[in-house]
Amino acid sequence: MSEIDITSVRHSLAHVLAAATRRLYGDSVKLGVGPAIENGFYYDMDLGETHLTDDDLPKIEAEMRRIIAEKQPFERSTKTIAEAEKWAQENDQPYKLELIQDFQHHGTTKAGAKGKEQPASSEMSFYTNGDFTDLCMGGHVTNTGDIPADGFHLTKIAGAYFRGDETKPMMQRVYGVAFATKAELDDYLARQAEAKSRDHRKLGRELDLYVTSDLVGAGLPMFTPRGTVLRDEIARLSTEIRAGIGFEKVWTPHMTKKDLYVKSGHWAKFGGELFLVKSQETSDQFVLKPMNCPHHGQIYASRVRSYRDLPQRYMEVTTDYRDEKSGELGGLARVRALTQDDSHDFVRPDQIEGEIANLLSAVKVIYELFDMKLRVRLSYRDDSDAYLGDRALWDSAQKQLKQAVLRLGDIEYYEQDGEAAFYGPKIDFMATDALGREHQLATAQLDFVQPERFELEYIDQAGQPQRPVMIHCALLGSLERFLSVYIEHTAGKFPVWVAPEQLRIIKVKDAPAVDAMVDQLVKQAQLHRIRYTVDDSNGSIGKKIRSAELYKVPYTVVIGDREAESGRIGVRIRKDLVGEATDEAKQFTPDELTEAIEQEHDQRAKLSTL
Repeated sequence: MSEIDITSVRHSLAHVLAAATRRLYGDSVKLGVGPAIENGFYYDMDLGETHLTDDDLPKIEAEMRRIIAEKQPFERSTKTIAEAEKWAQENDQPYKLELIQDFQHHGTTKAGAKGKEQPASSEMSFYTNGDFTDLCMGGHVTNTGDIPADGFHLTKIAGAYFRGDETKPMMQRVYGVAFATKAELDDYLARQAEAKSRDHRKLGRELDLYVTSDLVGAGLPMFTPRGTVLRDEIARLSTEIRAGIGFEKVWTPHMTKKDLYVKSGHWAKFGGELFLVKSQETSDQFVLKPMNCPHHGQIYASRVRSYRDLPQRYMEVTTDYRDEKSGELGGLARVRALTQDDSHDFVRPDQIEGEIANLLSAVKVIYELFDMKLRVRLSYRDDSDAYLGDRALWDSAQKQLKQAVLRLGDIEYYEQDGEAAFYGPKIDFMATDALGREHQLATAQLDFVQPERFELEYIDQAGQPQRPVMIHCALLGSLERFLSVYIEHTAGKFPVWVAPEQLRIIKVKDAPAVDAMVDQLVKQAQLHRIRYTVDDSNGSIGKKIRSAELYKVPYTVVIGDREAESGRIGVRIRKDLVGEATDEAKQFTPDELTEAIEQEHDQRAKLSTL
């Protein structure tokens, strides 16, 4: 091919994967579906008693390359529904038969290898390469020789229910990645290897940040002293930034009567995701709170509000609880106890643009501190009837959202119709990490429905009651999910201001002069609010230094006779920090060193001021 259509290559590789597997393991291999996906492809197969492992992947890959070298043409044919059923039965392909029968009964089916719905027709299309034929809608290269033989790699094997249905058989899914050139493949695999080394679950163990326990339960992580420092410092940053734009702290209980969520509408929409709590004293049904907006609405409703009182801005860092499916839980990315830096504004309609501009500025500041590039998605309604609230209010709000983004001036944005929530338009903030991956973290969501449901009001200049608009906003979103991203973004090399341990003091030996200098440095560290550890264990100096490196401690000092005699300390600085707060070649007094480290706090405080 003169120009490679990578989607067609990936689709074709799914067929080649299935063909190679049948060559190796026989015609008894039963086929599910095999689409092209982002960066690659997969195929779901039932191999009976044969259970593939990662050790089998090189063998399958080699067979795929033999098929590629044979330059087998992809040839299209069609069959009637009856002929297609006969083909599936004769070839002992029960999963394909189910797809065909689904097509027959419902007029459409996700029968194609690309996973798209095949439109109603009296015929079904098939593609053959070599001696392998598959039910498929098409979208292939001309022949297998058009596939870059050095541009793909099989990556892993996973279990997958047929058609994603838990009531159906579990199949073996073989994944692969594919690119137009070997260089692109190598680059992708290198980035994947780097991502694996940065996996927050791995670093969480190595850096002693959080633990899980079967006795506590899946999706309920517990943070160690080191991890709690990290959590608290990041939550404190969010709180300081929001306080800087007028938010005030509130507190709400962790459970509530079911009635609150019935009135808000959350019970009807999310009732199956709630943890139920039974009282032994009353007949009331309680739930662990999954979100905070109805509670904050009740605080607003507790007093009569004038138009002069608005905006009312409430913030709360609090843990919510959602009964996520156990199969979807993993590390900190998806949990059952999620802590949100949640905020709610109650504003007049004419205040939307100004308030959104404030929130945009706050989001921009916090992600600059985290060294993550941002862009925003403006999510609007479409012309359907799927949305609640006055259309004129929607139109005005959407214009104000865009004007707020334009006012900020230096942030990339794009608009998307049909992505709004049913109760209001929103801004999603997309943050890019050090590996180039984009994550949706912060959000600002307008809500026209809850003020209506709870009959929230303010008194306007004419003395008439009016409805406020609620704005939901979280700068970080779920703190646990944010930490999963941030740990991987930094590879655990946290900036000094947020590092759980900022200074490691290694004591060479027990001696009065050495003890005195260690005590002096400890006092200075305490005075300057520095998080420190003294390592006076019996291990060798090299082992102690290595331990500090493994924990990615920003500053490490060794104190022995020489330091005690001179009164000055050399410092080992984590390599990514050399040349910032301190000079590694310089000798410091205890006071000079701790002052230099404290400057990191001062710098963070300046940057977090709007």
